[in-house]
Amino acid sequence: MISIPKSEYARRRKALMAQMEPNSIAILPAAPVYIRNRDVEHIYRQDSDFQYLSGFPEPEAVIALIPGREHGEYVLFCRERDPQRELWDGLRAGQEGAISQYGADDAFPIGDIDDILPGLIEGRDRVYSSMGTHHEFDRQLMEWINVIRSKARQGATPPNEFITLEHLLHDMRLYKSAAEIKVMKEAADISSRAHVRAMQTSRAGLYEYHLEAELDYEFRKGGAKMPAYGSIVAAGKNACILHYRENDALLKDGDLVLIDAGCEIDCYASDITRTFPVSGKFSPEQKAIYELVLAAQEAAFKEIAPGKHWNQAHEATVRVITAGLVELGLLSGEVDALIESEAYKPFYMHRAGHWLGMDVHDVGEYRVGGEWRELEVGMAMTVEPGIYIAVDNQDVAKKWRGIGVRIEDDVVVTKSGCEILTTGVPKTVAEIEALMAAARSAAA
Repeated sequence: MISIPKSEYARRRKALMAQMEPNSIAILPAAPVYIRNRDVEHIYRQDSDFQYLSGFPEPEAVIALIPGREHGEYVLFCRERDPQRELWDGLRAGQEGAISQYGADDAFPIGDIDDILPGLIEGRDRVYSSMGTHHEFDRQLMEWINVIRSKARQGATPPNEFITLEHLLHDMRLYKSAAEIKVMKEAADISSRAHVRAMQTSRAGLYEYHLEAELDYEFRKGGAKMPAYGSIVAAGKNACILHYRENDALLKDGDLVLIDAGCEIDCYASDITRTFPVSGKFSPEQKAIYELVLAAQEAAFKEIAPGKHWNQAHEATVRVITAGLVELGLLSGEVDALIESEAYKPFYMHRAGHWLGMDVHDVGEYRVGGEWRELEVGMAMTVEPGIYIAVDNQDVAKKWRGIGVRIEDDVVVTKSGCEILTTGVPKTVAEIEALMAAARSAAA
């Protein structure tokens, strides 16, 4: 299984500390354990910022980065080894493992943090932290600051400036390294196989959750511990609900099914959407809408390159979709005027994509200085135009109603344009119909 090498975590910490003001400290907590119900926990997933800097997979941990500290700049507080708890809950790294396996310069028991961390903060001018993200930790941090303030008469010097860590860290996360792209490709390949499997399995009489089960099987078979987000399997009119979650409706002959699903590998997400006919054959209306969405996506790809701005890809999809809806008779008027009045929005109400990385809707500003951000090499994003024609839309002929189509791929900006990471799933009408026909022949 491909993963981020330990040397990269060290490089990230070094790069962050190089941007920090002199005589400062950065403090970041691990994600808490969340309770699903009563005493049953959700599967643990590390906080993305914490993971980005450490690769440390355990809860009850805190990172302190202290540029220039004589005894080591990377301090990790974590759980102690406990054979009794490890018997029930799994192995822990402990302080020795934090140093030998995860590259910490110094490691202390998390139970000692109240005694040790105020001493590391004391005398520092600035504290970088994720303010407002972890409310309980914010309270704890202020308690440590107040401990230092209470000793001011004895010569203790509390910090006088607090800066949000995200300002530096999230800009770093926006640019993907070669190692990160490699992991994202692995996630994309596994997810692609899952989508292919769902297409091959689909038939009338199954339920949406049957296809979801096929996705989950392929994710886990490929080594992914979990989906990157809640999978959407939306048949028929459900495809017109953008964040449909129920996944329990019957698949019917003549309907389309929209699947928006992807796994994560080493905390890196993939995000793919495909729309295909339940029984393997598009109707003329479904084909017309599908090919319009596909043309919009192709137009967007051409607008993703260094020097182009973030919104150009979206603008390209809006123009193609608006012109196509006019051609199909679903909108009437002059294309520029329809775009100006946003007449397309009842059919295409979301944007053409989002940043992608450790979070499926990844961090990073879309605007800088009030202007759309210029694309640069290493930025990763999704490209996902769609058209959704509501069942109760009385402004269009009945034959169009209830059709929902979205096509989504993952791309990385390269020197010459963009690289599509998710090429492993059929996308044209002919390719999808051929794949599904071959699956039916093999099953017969």
